[in-house]
Amino acid sequence: MDFKNIAFAAALAVSSQVFAVDAILFVPETYPIGEVNQGDVKHISLKGANVSQKEITLENVMGQGVGMSNFKYPTKIAPGGAINIEFDMDFSGMEGPINALVVMVGTDGKPYTASLEGFVKTPVFFGEKMFDAGYYSKGEKREWTFYVWETDKKARPDITLDAASSKEFSIKKKNVMLNIDKLDEIKEGGKVPGIKVTLSTKGLKREGWELKQKSIRKVVSFKSKKFPKATPEVLVVGYWNE
Repeated sequence: MDFKNIAFAAALAVSSQVFAVDAILFVPETYPIGEVNQGDVKHISLKGANVSQKEITLENVMGQGVGMSNFKYPTKIAPGGAINIEFDMDFSGMEGPINALVVMVGTDGKPYTASLEGFVKTPVFFGEKMFDAGYYSKGEKREWTFYVWETDKKARPDITLDAASSKEFSIKKKNVMLNIDKLDEIKEGGKVPGIKVTLSTKGLKREGWELKQKSIRKVVSFKSKKFPKATPEVLVVGYWNE
């Protein structure tokens, strides 16, 4: 056994004294994703062991949340046996701190979990991310104004609506210089190049599953030629006025 394997086994032995005996433990306990860019896809491998006294048979492994796919895992883990869970994680639509769980379900229905944490960097920053349409009747117009700038504050964003969102929304843009010293009090007249965006409804549609819902939840997606992997979004909420 090489040094890395010895250290790994020792860490598991220490952990097994703290947690329940019948468990799957991972080293490190929380997998450090680190910093990733919005839109990146990362292959992740979680290493651990069955520290219980009985064989564990897994029926399924899944991600709690979005972005996880292509799971590979052993079906049976012998007592003291090693386990390696592999999957791909897509960071599109994410930003800021993330805390995620991988859930392993045994054939007896017992769940085992592994945690991950990291930070998703977005190249474009939105001064506001959620807008209230209130009680909304079909065909009504709603309008909201907010500011957008690049995270590195060096250039003006080139965002536009994506094709799907442009069916229900439109935007107008105005070049401005911003003071973003206080994010809850963004002002024009500073040193950061940005844009003032006016988002308007074209007439929200109610179709498919939305016909059964009284609440409105519309994800408005943007795109950028400069940052093609970025997936900036805002959310419009409200209620259908029936």
